[in-house]
Amino acid sequence: MANDDSKGGGDAAAEKKKAKQKADGQAKAKSKKPAEAAGPAPKYKREKAPRLEGVYNDTIRPAMVKEFNYKSVMQVPRILKISVNMGLGKAKDEPKMIDFGVEELKLITGQAPVVSKAKKDIAVFKLRKGQKIGVMVTLRRERMWEFLDRLITVALPRVRDFRGVSPRGFDGRGNFTMGVKEQIIFPEIEYDKIDSIKGMNISIVTTAGSDAEGRALLVHLGMPFRQAAPQGT
Repeated sequence: MANDDSKGGGDAAAEKKKAKQKADGQAKAKSKKPAEAAGPAPKYKREKAPRLEGVYNDTIRPAMVKEFNYKSVMQVPRILKISVNMGLGKAKDEPKMIDFGVEELKLITGQAPVVSKAKKDIAVFKLRKGQKIGVMVTLRRERMWEFLDRLITVALPRVRDFRGVSPRGFDGRGNFTMGVKEQIIFPEIEYDKIDSIKGMNISIVTTAGSDAEGRALLVHLGMPFRQAAPQGT
């Protein structure tokens, strides 16, 4: 009988241990569920397309079909991407300038830029291969439209003594590049927090087959090109 009692006590202890392990396992599973359920952050979905994209689809495309006698609306040029490049040659002597450039370009475009480095040694400029010399970002889709809208409607009118954008920046294939001398024309930049005045190049890549089509597209979008001076003045 004593052996039976000891055996029964052992079984009870084993069952108690199993119950405890099961309870611990359930507690750990519950603690992991919230983290697993959270997963990656959900992507933000816009309720409507950017303003300038809506203007392009509703107004500009039909107008250009008539202007250039396209057979299909699919032939109308469109913008593929916009590249913003901020050259920081002085960064080889002032490394912190790269950090300021990254933050400023991120504020202006809403996208984290890439740091560009020298591809080879240039003794004349005391430049070594691999040195950080600038920052750049390539915008597509919604961010591209939002940036172009702010550039045309907000930033360019803030340029001192602004007389229009030079139309000489076309490359012969409908793509356009323009220069901006000061990053402070963008309202996202606070003048008191910058380390120095920086310029940038903005390249607008389109599907236009000629400069005339590319210019017409940008004019319809609101790009304020400089008017040619009348002859004899």
